Amino acid sequence: MNVWVMGAVLVLAAVTLLAVAVLLVRDEPAGDREFVVMGAAEAVLLVQLVLGLVLLSGTEREMSGVLFVSYLVGVALALPIGAFWSLAERSRAGTAVLGVATFTVVALELRLWAIWGGAGA
Repeated sequence: MNVWVMGAVLVLAAVTLLAVAVLLVRDEPAGDREFVVMGAAEAVLLVQLVLGLVLLSGTEREMSGVLFVSYLVGVALALPIGAFWSLAERSRAGTAVLGVATFTVVALELRLWAIWGGAGA
């Protein structure tokens, strides 16, 4: 895995989590700024998906390719699902869903790193 891509995802996720925390304290729904940051994170996640598939095809590592690809796809789907859910529920709960989706991305990224390192074989 590319450490720069993962770092970009984690930084964007941290910014999103901070913004969501502020919104939850203020009891406000998510706005355009949060969705723009999430869109940037999603773009990086799509780059990571393609890069991960390319790296997987050329690696000699002992790892489960199906598990790795399923995590790549799952992490790429977490933010859009959370965003659509948040847009459907324009309340504090909808904003909290964004936080859960973003935290899910962080957890899945850490698991991807472990799988790439051989922990998921």
